[in-house]
Amino acid sequence: MSFLPRTENLGGMIRGGALPLVILLLVVLMVVPIPAFLLDTFFIMNIMISLAVLMVALNATKPLDFSAFPTVLLFATLFRLGLNVASTRVVLVHGHEGEAAAGHVIEAFGSFLIGGDYVVGLFVFAILMIINMIVVTKGAGRVSEVSARFTLDALPGKQMAIDADLNAGLITPDEARARRIEVATEADFYGAMDGSSKFVKGDAIAGLLILGVNIVGGLILGIVSHGLSVGDAAHNYVMLAIGDALVAQVPSLMLSIAAAAIVTRVKADNDLASQISGQFGSHKTWAPVAGILGLLAILPGMPALVILPAAAGAGFTAWKLRKIANRPPPPEPAAPPPDLSKIGWDEVTDTMQIVVDIGYGLVPLVDERKGSALMNRITGVRRQLSKELGFVVPQVRVRDDINLAPYTYRVSVGGVVVGEDQASPDEMLALDTGQAVGRLSGKQAKDPTFGLDAVWIAPSDADQATGAGYLVVDSGTVIATHLNQLLIQNASDLLGPDEVQALLDELKESAGQLVASLSPQPVPLTTLTQVLKGLLAENIPLKEFRRIASAIAVAAQRSLDPHEIGELIRPALGPLIIQKLCSVREPLRVMTLEGQLEALLGQAMRSDTSNRGTIEPDLGRRIVDALQKAAAPLIAEAKPFALVVQPSIRQAIRRLVKSCLPDTPVMSFFEVPEEKPVEVVAVVGAPEALPA
Repeated sequence: MSFLPRTENLGGMIRGGALPLVILLLVVLMVVPIPAFLLDTFFIMNIMISLAVLMVALNATKPLDFSAFPTVLLFATLFRLGLNVASTRVVLVHGHEGEAAAGHVIEAFGSFLIGGDYVVGLFVFAILMIINMIVVTKGAGRVSEVSARFTLDALPGKQMAIDADLNAGLITPDEARARRIEVATEADFYGAMDGSSKFVKGDAIAGLLILGVNIVGGLILGIVSHGLSVGDAAHNYVMLAIGDALVAQVPSLMLSIAAAAIVTRVKADNDLASQISGQFGSHKTWAPVAGILGLLAILPGMPALVILPAAAGAGFTAWKLRKIANRPPPPEPAAPPPDLSKIGWDEVTDTMQIVVDIGYGLVPLVDERKGSALMNRITGVRRQLSKELGFVVPQVRVRDDINLAPYTYRVSVGGVVVGEDQASPDEMLALDTGQAVGRLSGKQAKDPTFGLDAVWIAPSDADQATGAGYLVVDSGTVIATHLNQLLIQNASDLLGPDEVQALLDELKESAGQLVASLSPQPVPLTTLTQVLKGLLAENIPLKEFRRIASAIAVAAQRSLDPHEIGELIRPALGPLIIQKLCSVREPLRVMTLEGQLEALLGQAMRSDTSNRGTIEPDLGRRIVDALQKAAAPLIAEAKPFALVVQPSIRQAIRRLVKSCLPDTPVMSFFEVPEEKPVEVVAVVGAPEALPA
């Protein structure tokens, strides 16, 4: 077992040293003379590498599947140029010995492919150069340039789209990180391909120049140094030069085709061959081709014996493809009859935290053929609530329930029903906000969200109701608004360990040390979840999670009890609570308890050995009545205020007034900053002064 790491390190060293060895080999090819048989081996290896690169390019489903192509293209080009230098040396030194002087590969390309006629070879080489340089390489270079420019221009938009999907909760942070890496890699790839096209073009030009050097140098050496006649020198050296050029030009053309195939590739789920065959596999494509070829065959002077078989082949292809298209789909295998003796987990569990059950009369509101009005509004509610609360609100499941009345809907959070009411899908709800005049004909109702008097009216009467001062909304908006209120009231039930971990992961990107000092030590995830749920229960959102996390990290040095941590961090969060009640320059309106009453309640809290913070029922009822009476004028004028008490009794007072004044924050004196101006709007008196 002790030798395994050493073996792995040795393998890594070998792989890491392979690339320098390849570069050294390229230098050796250009400097050191090599024998003809070794040159033949390298020429075959060059052709093999070019074929492998072409096959990888054709089988890639998207350009990034061959992200190493620019580097591979560079080394393949250098390898081929090194072979050109080595073969040039062999041709010029041993060319007078005959056509086999530079190896069998060059001889085969010079004699077999062009029939031993070097004039024909010159024209064939020229045609290959034109195809490679003017058609393939130039086109691929232009596509690379445009792709690189468009990819770089679209880079900011793609990054913003990833951030938007992450903020909306559509993707996880890991998925967002992977997509950002893919976008950056794509930009780097097309930029590299834009430069790599210059390698291919330079390689083609170098092949042309090397051919000229071989021809001119061979003629001079053959005539001057070896005493050959002009004809013999031209036959030997020109044949070898052309064979050498063709040996290099064929792999160069394959690499050019591979580069063009990569940069012109459109992203798809299959390779290039499957994509082309799928797009040409329609009888509507081949039927006109067969008809046009048939017309050409009957024209005078046309070679009918050649065109008619092609027309027949196209016609047969169209007939076969049409037969395949009209073939009925294979029958799906019949599902086995359900085993009534077995009960599945899906019958007894529901993983969705938020469920909206609707009666069959409200099904049109979620019908996609009618626009899914309710679903669109629920999506908007989730997006807005996620921004307000500071975490991604879970998805909402809407399902029909035959046990409900036709026009009834019911909202459940965590399996607990938190709200229920009725709506009319074919009518609109006209709400009396206090400014309406006159009466409307329709079914009287109460707005489920605000409790306002309302009337269900026909859509044709909406304009009349609006003119009379009513606020008119459709039934989808009524349900969505009610759902929004219920989710705000039960926000603490929507937060779990998974959502808290997501908050920590998001904060880690900008404040890694803060997260490291907070969780999982000293504050376990379960404790942190309880603290944050307590904040949400008192209508404190988690948008400023960095500030909240900093306060929790400090408070955790004194206590790890979730309730105590919640109280310890509230002074640091006081400005967050106050800014929802008044502007920066506006004084904070507060209600307080008379000093004697606070002293009595504080003594009761200290003597409570159970630490439950309970208040004697009769006294609690009298305090609630007094608070409601004092708060009524402020609520009527829509003036937000806070109830400020001593820290020792804050939790007890909060539990006492939660049901009667749910939107009123209960704060301690320490939570109000010293520089914040305060306006005392009411003082609840001593116990004997409270209403009986």
